Amino acid sequence: MTRTRRDGLYLLLIGTVLFLILSVAFEKSSSSAMQDFRVLYNPARCILKGCDPYKESEVLRIARAEGRDRPSDTAVVRQIVTRYIYPPTSFSFTAPFAMLPWGPAHVLWMTLTVGSMILASFLIWNLGANDAPILSGVMVGFLLVNCELIVISGNSAGIVVSLCLVAVWCFLQDRFVPAGILCLAVSLAIKPHDAGMVWLYFLLAGGVYRKRALQTIVACAVMSLPGLLWVWHVAPHWFQEMRANILAFSVHGGLTDPGPAATSANGPGMLTNLQAVFSVFSDNPRFYNLATYMVCAPLLLVWIFVTLRSRMSPNTARLGLAAIAALSLLPIYHREYDAKLLLLTVPACAMLWAEGGFIGRVALLLNVAGFVLTGDLPQALLVGLLYHPHSSTTGLSAQVAAAGLAFPAPLILLIVGIFYLWVYFRRSIPDTRLSAMAPGSSQ
Repeated sequence: MTRTRRDGLYLLLIGTVLFLILSVAFEKSSSSAMQDFRVLYNPARCILKGCDPYKESEVLRIARAEGRDRPSDTAVVRQIVTRYIYPPTSFSFTAPFAMLPWGPAHVLWMTLTVGSMILASFLIWNLGANDAPILSGVMVGFLLVNCELIVISGNSAGIVVSLCLVAVWCFLQDRFVPAGILCLAVSLAIKPHDAGMVWLYFLLAGGVYRKRALQTIVACAVMSLPGLLWVWHVAPHWFQEMRANILAFSVHGGLTDPGPAATSANGPGMLTNLQAVFSVFSDNPRFYNLATYMVCAPLLLVWIFVTLRSRMSPNTARLGLAAIAALSLLPIYHREYDAKLLLLTVPACAMLWAEGGFIGRVALLLNVAGFVLTGDLPQALLVGLLYHPHSSTTGLSAQVAAAGLAFPAPLILLIVGIFYLWVYFRRSIPDTRLSAMAPGSSQ
C-alpha cells in the first residue's frame, strides 16, 4: 500500500468514526428514532398475523395490540407508520425482522444499516483509490458523516443504496459476483426506484454486464415470488389499496407533495426531485410534473443512447453510473437519504481529477457542491435558517423560504447529472467511431 493510499484510507476511517459517534448520539436523543423502520415493521407484523398489510385500520389495530402505537405519535406520524406504500416484494426481506420482537428487530436493522453503509463506502473508495486515494477518502468520508438521518429514522434507503453500491463494486471488479447479484436483487425488491436505473445501466451496457443484469432480475423474481404470492393470498386487493395509500400521501400538503406547503413543513429529509423546484412557480401537479418530464426525458434518452453505443470498459462504466446516479433522483419522488446514491460519482470524479485539467477541476467542484447541498448536516442548518414552523405559510418570506429549501438539492443534482452525461457522451463518441472503422464492421 502506497503512502497516499494509506492516507486516503485514514481519512475515510476518520469519517467512519465520526459517522458512528454522531449516529448513535442522535439516535439516542431523537424523539422520532426508527420511525421509518416502523413503516416496514408494522405491516410485516400485520401480514404475519394474517391481516391485510395495505389496510391502515388493520395495521393500526395490530400495532396498538402489541404496544407500538406511541402516545406521542401525531396524526401524520400515525399515518406514515400504518399506510404501507412499498411493493409486496419487500416482504420477502422485511418479514424475517418482523418475526423478532421490536427491541431486537430494530437493533438488528440499525446494525445492518450502519454495517452496509460502511462496507459500501469502503468499496466505493476502493474504486477511486487507484486514481486519487486521498480525494476519494475525503469525499466518501464527508458523505458518510452526513448520513445520520438514515440511521436515526431507520429508512430503508440506507440498506438499499448500500447494497446497490456493493453490487456495482462486485460487477466492475468482477469479484464476488454471486454476492453482487444477491445485493442488487434485494435492492430492487425493496426500493426499485432507487436501484432500478443502476440495474438498467448494466442491462444496456451489454456483454458480461448484461449477463449480470439478467441474472439479477431472475434472482429478484425468485426471491420475491413467495412474498408476492403471500400478499395476494392475504390481501387480494393489495394493488388498489397500495395505490390509495400513495394517493393519500400525495394530496396537497401531504408527505410526498412537492408543493411549497409540504416542502416548508417536512423539515430534514427534503425532496430531491425537480417537481419541488417547479412547484414554487406554480403549485399545480400538471405544470410541475410536465415541466420535470420535459427536462428529464431528453437527458435520460441521451444517456440510454450513449450507453447502447459506447464500448464496455471500466472507465465508461464509471461515467455512465455517475451520470445516472444524479439524473435518476430527479424525475420521481426521492428524498435526501436517497441522494446517498451520489457515492457512485466518486470513482468518476477521482478518474477525471487524476487526469488533471479543467474538466477534473469542474468535476471536483460539482461533486463537493453536490455532497454539501444534499448532506444531512448542511441541510439541517439550512432548515434552521429558513424554516420557522409557527410563521405564516403565505407572503414573500414564506415564498423565499420555500424556494430556499426546494432549490439547492434538485438543481445541483441536475447540474451534476448534465456534467457527467456530457463527459460520458464526449468520451463515448470516439469509441463508436473506432468500432465503425474496425475490420469486419458493416460500415
